[in-house]
Amino acid sequence: MQQLENNAYFWQKLDTLLLSSSCTIDRPKGSTHYKFTNLVYPVDYGFLSDTFGSDQKPIDVFKGSIATNNVDAIAITADILKKDCIVKLLIGCTEEETMRILEFLDQTEFQKTILVRRGNDTPSWSNND
Repeated sequence: MQQLENNAYFWQKLDTLLLSSSCTIDRPKGSTHYKFTNLVYPVDYGFLSDTFGSDQKPIDVFKGSIATNNVDAIAITADILKKDCIVKLLIGCTEEETMRILEFLDQTEFQKTILVRRGNDTPSWSNND
């Protein structure tokens, strides 16, 4: 198996979640984190209403400057202080915005992030949508 098996149907499902939910931006670009004032949001940040992530809270969203209805990538964070792993959707982000988001998420020694970019492949084990 490859290191990452991208699945076009997975991205299709994320797009459906995005299109069927309201996106609420509660931390606009340039605002500071509610607990850590040294953390400044590089793009709009919010959540998808009526969804649930692994933390039982709505799915987090970083919304960039490109108008789109597709999820471009996901950032997966591992936080040893909170003892959690959270997925955040990146929507309409330029390459520069994506890099700034990764820098924002990786600022502390306690939380680190990986980025999974959208792919169009459909692996053999995923035979339908």
